[in-house]
Amino acid sequence: MAHNNAVGVDNTFRRKFDREEYLERAREREKQETESRFKSKSKAPPVQRKPLKHRDYEVDLESRLGKTQVVTPIAPLSQQAGYYCSVCECVVKDSANYLDHINGKKHQRALGMSMRVERASLEQVQQRFETLKKRKSPGSFTEQDLDERILKQQQEEEERKRQRRERKKEKKAKKAAEEEEADVDPDVAAMMGFGGFRSSKK
Repeated sequence: MAHNNAVGVDNTFRRKFDREEYLERAREREKQETESRFKSKSKAPPVQRKPLKHRDYEVDLESRLGKTQVVTPIAPLSQQAGYYCSVCECVVKDSANYLDHINGKKHQRALGMSMRVERASLEQVQQRFETLKKRKSPGSFTEQDLDERILKQQQEEEERKRQRRERKKEKKAKKAAEEEEADVDPDVAAMMGFGGFRSSKK
């Protein structure tokens, strides 16, 4: 016999959402976010960044070229494989990406510069030309140097060709002498008093 008074599970309950209540909460949250955004902007003074300026140092890309390095997982960033940027505290894996990084917006911002270039005056341009002229060493490369190098290379090439030709002539002469020696009958050579055609020099 079945028991009619057994306690069952009431699964007819459905959660009902009040649409208006949630819309109100969303409006309040948006209002708080916009207020906090305006407050943070008004509190902080506007950042005035310096314009871009050219590097006054050489970028070292070749000092670690061809060297091997053992890297452990617990090694600090500066000792890991790749190029370490101390300004941004990051490691870049190759030289092309490292150059992109140090010329990029993130790195320049960390240095306190915007990506805008300052307009140069006539005097600044003239000064820059003067410094570049002074930097150019007197023993710099000229067209005359290029002509001399080309002439020297041509002379060396001609000398190498001449030596090759001489070596070929020597080989041919040696081969011809060996063939003649092979053609002579040893009995005839013995009768004539020749022991052979080999040279006595050793």
